[in-house]
Amino acid sequence: MNDYVNHALFGWYPYLCLTVFLLGSLVRFDREQYTWRSGSSQLLRRKQLFWGSNLFHVGILIIFLGHCAGLLTPIWVFDALGMSHGFKQGLAIVVGGLAGLMCLVGISLLTHRRLLDPRIRANSSFGDTAILLILFAQLLLGLSTIFVSLGAMDGHEMVKFMNWAQGVLTLQTDAWLNVADVPLVFKLHLVLGMTIFLVFPFTRLVHVWSAPIWYLSRTGYQIVRTRVPAE
Repeated sequence: MNDYVNHALFGWYPYLCLTVFLLGSLVRFDREQYTWRSGSSQLLRRKQLFWGSNLFHVGILIIFLGHCAGLLTPIWVFDALGMSHGFKQGLAIVVGGLAGLMCLVGISLLTHRRLLDPRIRANSSFGDTAILLILFAQLLLGLSTIFVSLGAMDGHEMVKFMNWAQGVLTLQTDAWLNVADVPLVFKLHLVLGMTIFLVFPFTRLVHVWSAPIWYLSRTGYQIVRTRVPAE
């Protein structure tokens, strides 16, 4: 029974989530472009949003890029650089822990204003609140894994996650075996993380696709006119 559950969750579920993530985003962009937005509530309460949003976005960006680099970089690259698995795990704990705490403060502020401010709560959909709470839970799970990782600093557990993630992307049918025996908190973190990809196209998270990366390489300047007071 355990093998069946592990196979389903870490062998088949990743492909379901990735398929819905990619196709769902494409269909929504094609058919519902008017809903393709972040749904900002800045006009309702600005100061708390400034700190919460910036801390959250900076923290989550570091966490996301760290996960991508840590999980998807082939192991031989780290070996060629002379970086041991233990050092890599320690680096992930320090950087991920600091970014996680930054993100935790930010998402706490965002959750507080969305749930406790009557105007913002009235202008929030079920999906807005649900995805925020899901991200909050995922962040807490991620921070909880640090305490487990500190008990085994040889880096072998991290190698299992790398082999699993790279095995999924290279269509290895036995990739799930790499994480079949990891602690429960890691499994919960993986499943909830994949679930976020699954629900991604149906939430405000789709605005991530529209991040103006191109704006960094612009060749001209943006001209902003000052407002002329009415006479």
